[in-house]
Amino acid sequence: MENTEKLKTSKEVIAYIAECFPKCFTLEGEAKPLKIGIFQDLAERLSEDAKVSKTQLRAALRQYTSSWRYLHGVKTGAVRVDLDGNDCGVLEQEHVDHAQQALAESKARVAARRKEQADKAREEQKAKRAQAKKAAPARKPKPRVEQAKKAPVETRALNNDEIAVGNNVNVNMGKGNMAATIVEVNKDDVRVQLNNGLQMVVKAEHLRA
Repeated sequence: MENTEKLKTSKEVIAYIAECFPKCFTLEGEAKPLKIGIFQDLAERLSEDAKVSKTQLRAALRQYTSSWRYLHGVKTGAVRVDLDGNDCGVLEQEHVDHAQQALAESKARVAARRKEQADKAREEQKAKRAQAKKAAPARKPKPRVEQAKKAPVETRALNNDEIAVGNNVNVNMGKGNMAATIVEVNKDDVRVQLNNGLQMVVKAEHLRA
């Protein structure tokens, strides 16, 4: 059973009429200029075809003849053809000029639209980068930590009676004084306990008040 489902788009209609009249319509390459009044011929030949209506045929023809493929084919010396591919006379120069003008205008519109889209895309990308930059937390320079110079602690040597268990003293280790407590006194040395709990044995001469 033949498929009589109605075609929906002009693209489908163009493909269908190219299938029905391959010597007149083409889907690839440069198209041939069509006979003047070919719409009437097309409407008559497809009047019993349930797939297409006159309205669809008119819209499809308008799309076909405004395509760049068709306008490229409308040039000096080209010959118009009917539905069966028969010659129907050489194109008049005014028709050639009109087609070339239409082609140039169409290309200019497409170029302008592409430029507009490219400009818009660049602006959107620029805005996104600016937004991302704005949203990103600003990196604050790390403050330079300068160690406060400690004023040197003035100390003095211990008297003999100050070297006794339980007294708080300072142990002079060359690089500075460390606070400590005397825990044991021997003949030649003294055991002290630092604030961190560490015990060490030092000479009495290293203890300062």
